[in-house]
Amino acid sequence: MVQLISIIIFAVSFISLGVIIFRKIPCLLRLPETAPVQTDWQSFVSRIKTQKPFNDFSFEILLQKILSKVRILTLKTDNKTSNWLQGLREKSQKKKKFGEDDNYWENVRKSTKL
Repeated sequence: MVQLISIIIFAVSFISLGVIIFRKIPCLLRLPETAPVQTDWQSFVSRIKTQKPFNDFSFEILLQKILSKVRILTLKTDNKTSNWLQGLREKSQKKKKFGEDDNYWENVRKSTKL
């Protein structure tokens, strides 16, 4: 059943793609043939530089922003690792306190033998 549905969906989409291409062929034939455009990269770059957002662009400000974000990221990771270390230290302290009671039963045996 699933295969039948997938085959139907594939056939319908393939037919619709063919219809779209068949409708667009006359429009494509009416387009004039043009030679490939040679772009002048220097004029293109100069037009981009004169645009409003790039007119006031400063690499120093961009560098400051990137470095501040990296600093914030490193501080967050430092804080997270510090919290993990603190948790591990607390767990090891609890294990040491529990390990000190290992001699409890030996002490009880010795005290009962007296």
